[in-house]
Amino acid sequence: MSSPHVFPPAPLTIAPAQEAYDYELFAARLADPWLLEQSIAVRPLRMPFLLVPVGGSRRGGYFSVPYLDLGLMVRDLIHTRPGFPDPRLRWSPYPDTCHIVEWGARPPAYRGPADDINLGRFYGYSEHAIARLVNSAASTPRTPQPPSSASPPRSPAAP
Repeated sequence: MSSPHVFPPAPLTIAPAQEAYDYELFAARLADPWLLEQSIAVRPLRMPFLLVPVGGSRRGGYFSVPYLDLGLMVRDLIHTRPGFPDPRLRWSPYPDTCHIVEWGARPPAYRGPADDINLGRFYGYSEHAIARLVNSAASTPRTPQPPSSASPPRSPAAP
């Protein structure tokens, strides 16, 4: 019996890295921009997104997918590509959270904002980009939210 929230995945297509919607974002953040030359853009639905291989200071990567079938397709696509070692799919147990395709080393555990620097380095971001992201997060006022029994806990698969 199929769930009403499961949709058949669209065909997965590959495009040049420069066509990725988030290409400029990675170009501005990576400590080793030569990785962009080995990256690929995948178009799982309508827009292409960048998959950046490991190398240099980048030890791992991830790509969020809304459907398990799509995650399996992305994992299988990068399985034999250089720079994408140990591709795996982390399934989210929460219906409102994406699944994650990961490759490379396993990311360090995230326990809060103090871990942002370590995660930035793990994903190969430059020290300048990490400082900019950390400072931006620190300057953003946060309004405490009361706990709600209707809100599911944060998924461990969420980046």
